[in-house]
Amino acid sequence: MTEISRRTFVGAVGAAGAAAVVGAQLATAAPRPRAAATVYVGSYTSSAPAGHGLDVTQRAAGSPALTPVRTVPKLTDVSWFDRSRDGRILYVTNENEGAETGTVSALDISDPSRPKLLGSTSSKGGSPTHLSVHPSQKYVLAANYDSGSVVVLPIKAGGKLGAATNLQQHQGKEPHAHQVVTDPSGKWVLAVDLGTDSVYVYSFDTGKGKLKLHKQITLPAGAGPRHLAFHPNGKFAYVAQELRPEITVASWDSATGAFKPIAVVPAVPPGSTGDLFPGEIAVSRDGKFVYATVRGPNTVATFTVSDGGAGLALVSSAPSGGNWPRHLALDPDEKWFYVSNQRSGTVTWLPRDPATGLPGTSAGSLAVPSVNSVFFV
Repeated sequence: MTEISRRTFVGAVGAAGAAAVVGAQLATAAPRPRAAATVYVGSYTSSAPAGHGLDVTQRAAGSPALTPVRTVPKLTDVSWFDRSRDGRILYVTNENEGAETGTVSALDISDPSRPKLLGSTSSKGGSPTHLSVHPSQKYVLAANYDSGSVVVLPIKAGGKLGAATNLQQHQGKEPHAHQVVTDPSGKWVLAVDLGTDSVYVYSFDTGKGKLKLHKQITLPAGAGPRHLAFHPNGKFAYVAQELRPEITVASWDSATGAFKPIAVVPAVPPGSTGDLFPGEIAVSRDGKFVYATVRGPNTVATFTVSDGGAGLALVSSAPSGGNWPRHLALDPDEKWFYVSNQRSGTVTWLPRDPATGLPGTSAGSLAVPSVNSVFFV
């Protein structure tokens, strides 16, 4: 039998958990994607080495490999993606550093392989790191990291963005808004701020495009919350903490907008040292697994979910296949992980065992300098 190192086999609970990890590590057949897909890749044009901004790649049916198609011109520091519900418009952040130099761009992707820039709009802040399309399809919400604010941008006819209807400035010593999302009920907007160690819950007036602070939930000082992801049942959320290698589990009540931290789970094996910086967090569609990238050890951490979403346990820390895994995406079939390794300038793809939830070893990579994220359309 192949020996399993403790770096892979960590924190499994009970015989069933151990069997799951063993089964995944001994599997030899990698899954095959069922359909072709267009995949967008974002990278930092202002970094060294300079990235491309926005690359269009193609994944052929039956192969996990990404093949470059073209680079979209005139887009700088593309670092996050979302699209309209009808799939026709793509919105991207342009994470330009400076007081108010950030922008959000809209692109027509009626032909996904040939995005057409419709225009760019000020995010009213510096370094917008994240955006999301509100479920009403009337607004794009964006988080400005450098200035620690959340902006509301109206969607005009044809998909272009208008001037901001609202800007919420977080208060504190060093606010750094890193993410803004709408909860599964569509009633509340949540912003994660790394600098204030807080999660902000806002109500949202879709008629006026105005956010109103409902609650500010403060996590322990120095946690550095970065991104959160909801469980599919909408009752729990998982927060990746960037400055501590941990995941905060929180209960969520959409009726009252109550976000309550209930547990903190390590994202690395016991005794880990050196740089330990969680990046992205994701939840499998069935709600059985949570994943986080960890920069430093350059791993994909796998957690099993129990108690309807309240329980979380680290069961695996697998190599990401590159250096500094900033972002992780699951393909539409959830058979492959696509990891953006910023410092090595590679997007790696790792097979996923749907039964055990565990990643296998990297099966290939695409070179993209200063890469930061991947988005399937």
